[in-house]
Amino acid sequence: MYTNRLVLTLCLGCTLMALSLATPTFAAKPDCSVDPSHPNCKNNKGGGGGDPDADTGSNSTPVISGTPESSVKIGEPYSFKPSALDPDGDTLTFTIKKKPVWAEFNSSTGQLSGMPLLGNEGTYRNILIKVSDGQLSASLPSFSVTVNQISVGSATLSWIPPTQNEDGSPLTDLAGYKIFYGTEQGNYPTSIQINNPSISTYVVENLTPKTYYFVATAFNSSGVESALSNEAVQVVN
Repeated sequence: MYTNRLVLTLCLGCTLMALSLATPTFAAKPDCSVDPSHPNCKNNKGGGGGDPDADTGSNSTPVISGTPESSVKIGEPYSFKPSALDPDGDTLTFTIKKKPVWAEFNSSTGQLSGMPLLGNEGTYRNILIKVSDGQLSASLPSFSVTVNQISVGSATLSWIPPTQNEDGSPLTDLAGYKIFYGTEQGNYPTSIQINNPSISTYVVENLTPKTYYFVATAFNSSGVESALSNEAVQVVN
């Protein structure tokens, strides 16, 4: 402790008096790495209330990591959640730049998720996710996500036009056909009507990769419809 005193004597036509000016007492700066509980070590992250000369380097930078998927197809879900931690146990918040228009972002977890639809095709570049403890921050390298169109295929169906009714009588008023199909055997929720009796081949297009089951019927000008044909199966890759 420094306790020397400086004594100053003044007299300008007055009674002589002595003034004693005490030199301020300074305490040694604590070593926060040895005694982090010291009062001057508790507020080093800012916000006032601490020794301005105390160590301000005790706040550690958050850590963030993760590798997002670089592509997604139309109609498929996309999700990426980075891993992040703060060595000091501080609450973390996340921000994003260049967020894709089809995605949502969670500022509490850093999760980027969504499902691109038709019209969202393309590459979304320079996406940047950052994490912060309120004072220091860290970010992932910027990345891109490419939205690709769905690969589609087709199935070609052929049949022999009927020439007679079920009772054996000649069929003279054939009006067209109906094609029914779906992705489960015996279940055909989608239908196509062909109002041309001269057609005997039809291409069903825009089929996503799956296994499809097809049946068909014929109908006459009165709307009378035949029984279902045999089932045809097509695998679209």
